[in-house]
Amino acid sequence: MSKFDGLIAERRALIDSGVTDPFAIVMEEVRSPTEAVIKGRETILLGTYNYMGMTFDADVVAAGKQALDRFGSGTNGSRMLNGTFQDHVEVEQALRDFYGMTGAIVFSTGYMANLGMISTLVGKGEYVILDADSHASIYDGCKQGVAEIVRFRHNSVDDLDKRLGRLPKEAGKLVVLEGVYSMLGDIAPLREMVAVSRKHGAMVLVDEAHSMGFFGPNGRGVYEDQGLDVDFVIGTFSKSVGTVGGFCVSDHPKFEAIRLACRPYIFTASLPPSVVATAATSIRKLATATEKRERLWANARQLHGGLTAMGFKLGTETPQSAIVAVILDDQQQAVAMWQALLDGGLYVNVARPPATPQGTYLLRCSLCAEHTTDQLTRVLAMFRSAGQAVGAIG
Repeated sequence: MSKFDGLIAERRALIDSGVTDPFAIVMEEVRSPTEAVIKGRETILLGTYNYMGMTFDADVVAAGKQALDRFGSGTNGSRMLNGTFQDHVEVEQALRDFYGMTGAIVFSTGYMANLGMISTLVGKGEYVILDADSHASIYDGCKQGVAEIVRFRHNSVDDLDKRLGRLPKEAGKLVVLEGVYSMLGDIAPLREMVAVSRKHGAMVLVDEAHSMGFFGPNGRGVYEDQGLDVDFVIGTFSKSVGTVGGFCVSDHPKFEAIRLACRPYIFTASLPPSVVATAATSIRKLATATEKRERLWANARQLHGGLTAMGFKLGTETPQSAIVAVILDDQQQAVAMWQALLDGGLYVNVARPPATPQGTYLLRCSLCAEHTTDQLTRVLAMFRSAGQAVGAIG
């Protein structure tokens, strides 16, 4: 266990400096998608990924309660044995309808969806090509498999083209992309990247975890917004859907064979019926949530524009997604500002390496369609005060 001594010492130094542990926050009460009680204080939530505010939707909550009454609290088994209930069938059909695809497989988490799909799809002698800034679940899916791993520079179409061109033409290739990258909130140039992938005979998997619900005319993600066809779409229930779980959808005619070969699908317990019942209800409502989408984008413009006007350095020049990242000089400044915001009644995320690129420390804001204009006005005032206090802005 001595290999963890450096981490232990770093955490102890952080706590000894007098700040609240930013990685051990307890929500004592959650009153709405945008409000909670933390350390006895009413707090605006701006770091929860609850993009579409579905966690307190009356229909969603009712569906979960009904499933609890019908099926109890859990399944006690995997999907391959006794763990498929009627609501698991329903949520997979809801996903087929939402995405307009023929195949849908639900996993117990979004992490496991990437872990399972990538390690199963790409075999020995084949290649998985991924963005250098890919999520940890994508990297871990690559590590669990036996394929060769090739990385390209973040969002670089030219580097992707170059690296694909060096691979054997006859070898199987899977390019793994993300619609929205979760640290800085930037979107991928999917149109160009998919074109390059097709040129080299590669299949494409896009993780749309941070774009489902509000990108594209049907809320399917960045790939839909850019008018693309891709081979596989990965998603999660823990963002816009408002519960927990992961999935993959596809139109590939052999897609169902994944159930027979994917270890993270076969060898884990299935989601509780109350969870998949809430997910199915939420997904069907998201299909027609046009007004919510518009509110979320308006909120993103208000926050991004206000922070830019104050002089903060942000992860993107324009509001590209529902994530707005405020980049700070170092960990000390980031944590001090995070503490000042929390003390003022605002919760955001602190992000640091290895979750961020080396040397990058930031406060990550995740907007919700349920944030009001008044709440965001208060948020901006708190950012101004905290930013001035730590020297992030003048």
